[in-house]
Amino acid sequence: MIYFAAPLFNKAELSFNTSLTTELEAEGFQVFLPQRDGVEADKHPYLEMTREERRRTTFEMDRDKVIECDIFLFLLDGRVPDEGACVELGIAYTHRMLTGCDRFIVGLHTDCRAAFMGSRLNPMLGMAIDVMVESGKDLMVVLKKREEVQRAHGSEA
Repeated sequence: MIYFAAPLFNKAELSFNTSLTTELEAEGFQVFLPQRDGVEADKHPYLEMTREERRRTTFEMDRDKVIECDIFLFLLDGRVPDEGACVELGIAYTHRMLTGCDRFIVGLHTDCRAAFMGSRLNPMLGMAIDVMVESGKDLMVVLKKREEVQRAHGSEA
């Protein structure tokens, strides 16, 4: 399962996330997209929760889905990466380091803006990412290649 960590606070972000998820799912990947699959304030049982209960539930659900995922996809677009997605990256990376799980961490950066002079990405983020890609097409190539390698290793076991 792919956990799609991305900003989701305006129509453009929501639309991009949905579109890329549709492409990934058309290629056979299972995707957890928080804006679609996570806590939604206007749906049961979240509708009955207080704002603080929804915030805690959101954190716990997203944390658990990050820990469950095989692939962590981090959309880095924007002037700076989304704060929540940065925390999720930290969870994904640390969980992998502590457990030795085979999680693949991919950064997608289609945006030419960068907050750090002389480099596109803060090393505290960049060093936690296995592969950086700059387009949805490149993302598909990397994910398909990883899938092939996984199948090959699975058949040898």
